[in-house]
Amino acid sequence: MNADLSRLLDEVGAVLLDFDGPVCSVFAGYPAPRVAAELVEVLRRCGMAVPPDLTSEPDPLEVLRRIGTTGDQKATQAVEDALCAAERLAVETAEPTPYGREVIVAAREAGFPVAVVSNNSAGAVSAYLAAHRLAVHVSPIVGRAYAAPERMKPNPEPIRQAAHAIGEPPGRCVLIGDSLADIDGARAAEVRVIGYANRPDKVERFRAAGADLVVTNMREIAFALIRRLDT
Repeated sequence: MNADLSRLLDEVGAVLLDFDGPVCSVFAGYPAPRVAAELVEVLRRCGMAVPPDLTSEPDPLEVLRRIGTTGDQKATQAVEDALCAAERLAVETAEPTPYGREVIVAAREAGFPVAVVSNNSAGAVSAYLAAHRLAVHVSPIVGRAYAAPERMKPNPEPIRQAAHAIGEPPGRCVLIGDSLADIDGARAAEVRVIGYANRPDKVERFRAAGADLVVTNMREIAFALIRRLDT
């Protein structure tokens, strides 16, 4: 795996990172199911009849996705605003991913531009990076398009946007992500992709989805980048 990582890094010129997973656990201190329930309450205050299955949805991003499919822009904006506020609170107690910081710093020291491409709001990502003294290493931050959940990954648009902002062709970028949305989005954007399987059940799913490589911890990537500094 180390040799495979080294070969892949030889073939790319920029590192793109998903945020929730490879960098930190956003909702570690402000649980995602709690946020999702609060978003459902926002929908009720908007006068919407909430489908029974949505009342038990644990993923706040899925709540936003679902309301986006209704075509009710006012409700979508209300949920978006509430989610942005919740994410800003959540990153204050987010748990850093082991070796996530080292990946960012080592990538920059190895000469790679580093971008974040996230389905979370750019404001929350920026706040976390600033609080953890990582902002200087990361540019651009491509977050969730406002009240347009259909543009979230696996839509390839934000990944292509990050590659364009960095100035590298998509094929010269690698995205590190921990979800099928990351892998599917990267493949659609023609970007290389490393699947970060932070749960055992993700390993085979990521391979089947076409990830270039699958790792089970960020340390593998950090060490591969650090070794480049010694050559």
